[in-house]
Amino acid sequence: MKAAAFYDVDGTLVSTNVVHVYAYYARNVPTLTGKLKRSVGLAASLPFYAFADKRGRKFFNDMFYKNYADITADRLHVLGEELFEKIVQKRIFRDMVELMKRSRAEGYAQVLVTGAISQMVRPMAKYLEVDAWFANELEIVDGRATGRLVPPVLAGPEKAAFVRRYAIEQGYDLNLCRAYADSASDIPMLCTVGRPVAVNPDSNLRATATAHDWPIIQAS
Repeated sequence: MKAAAFYDVDGTLVSTNVVHVYAYYARNVPTLTGKLKRSVGLAASLPFYAFADKRGRKFFNDMFYKNYADITADRLHVLGEELFEKIVQKRIFRDMVELMKRSRAEGYAQVLVTGAISQMVRPMAKYLEVDAWFANELEIVDGRATGRLVPPVLAGPEKAAFVRRYAIEQGYDLNLCRAYADSASDIPMLCTVGRPVAVNPDSNLRATATAHDWPIIQAS
């Protein structure tokens, strides 16, 4: 058997999301002025981000990551490490860590595929000892983030297409592959594999999983 288990990250492996991440970054930019500007901006923008997420994850990503403009690449890397140590690590679902161990023992390659940015995902991927991981990349020009994501942006159908391409390149049998996600935005990715699993699903994903008899996990 040659197959992989693909995992979304936010809400699936860990009880954080991009807003938690940005809130941490907002409190830890180099200058006090920057801290205040980003913190106030975040609070004022939350209703808009909620609307943007309903419009679609790609639309949300395009809007949300504009907030990272002008942060240096070095600072993003340091903040990513600090974020994992102080916030993310303790929020990882133990149930999913155990599931990943069993999956690895069964011969599945462990692969993270997430719309989060690479600076946040890298330390988590190392901690979980996954075989491969893929995340969105912030465009960096002259050592600073532009606020734009480098295409292809991993979200919705594009994320599903990436999983399909990667599985074919690696010689994985998609019918045997597993995928785990918590959001309806990942239904395309779940439909790409033969063994989809909903983890702590939102209402739309729960309805889809129930209708198609997909397993549902309530992880903690």
